[in-house]
Amino acid sequence: MISHFQGVFPALITPLTKEEKLNVSALETLLQFEMKKGADGFYIGGATGEGLLLDIPERKKLCEKSIEFIGKEKTKIVHITDINFRNTIELAKHAKACGADAISSIAPIYFKYDENDIYNYYKEIAQNVNIPLIIYYTAAAGVNMSTDLFCRLFEIDNITGVKWTSSNYYELIKLRERCPDANIFNGPDEMLVCGLSSGADGGIGSTYNVMYPLIRSIYDHFRAGNMTEALEQQKQADKIINVMLRYSVIPVCKMILEEMGIAVGHASFPMTRYSKEERAVIKAELLAAGFSFE
Repeated sequence: MISHFQGVFPALITPLTKEEKLNVSALETLLQFEMKKGADGFYIGGATGEGLLLDIPERKKLCEKSIEFIGKEKTKIVHITDINFRNTIELAKHAKACGADAISSIAPIYFKYDENDIYNYYKEIAQNVNIPLIIYYTAAAGVNMSTDLFCRLFEIDNITGVKWTSSNYYELIKLRERCPDANIFNGPDEMLVCGLSSGADGGIGSTYNVMYPLIRSIYDHFRAGNMTEALEQQKQADKIINVMLRYSVIPVCKMILEEMGIAVGHASFPMTRYSKEERAVIKAELLAAGFSFE
């Protein structure tokens, strides 16, 4: 199965009500906002989207409504991981039925699995649902996957790529050399240039929700061969990201969107909820770093 997506995709924020249910009207507003900025596509229900903190019916609703609002022209990748494998398969089948262009999953979580376990996990998903599957490789999952394992997985027909959320670009370079046809997305927003230089086709990131034009300029300059400009834009983005990392990225991104007039609500409990005074301090630091709330 040939599937090669390119560009820079927001890891979509999930707007929530006070009861931590999907805010459908705010989701539509957010997606319209992101598409007007020129987003190439979206990664739906991932870590940034708090997917693992939502129940299955709410995740299905998020998938359905996101795909409905995005339409056919933009790429739609739906994250389907759940600690219960039956739920993972259910979410994968649902995503395909809704019109997703691809699905994505981290390796099985919590328990310590060996590489054969991980291989069988992804193989089983691929055999159950005939849709491009992008591995979500993230240090947050506490799982190390070797280049050999990735290469074995990419031999399975519909396992087409990886979202590389790791700072180990030495391993990414090796992976690109050994698997030239793999569809690779950079994960760490603060190192997009590193990922692109190491062979990534594009990026997927949390902060893209709130500063897409700046991220887009990094990507466009890199693709045009303007490395100096790409690095300068990366440095500017990193000043802003540094502020977010001093606090907590998802709650700060949600705070920013609220300041912009998009009612995304708070992050899911127990993630931080900032007071009015704290929001004022964070906003001042973001402005000092060069962020624009316009």
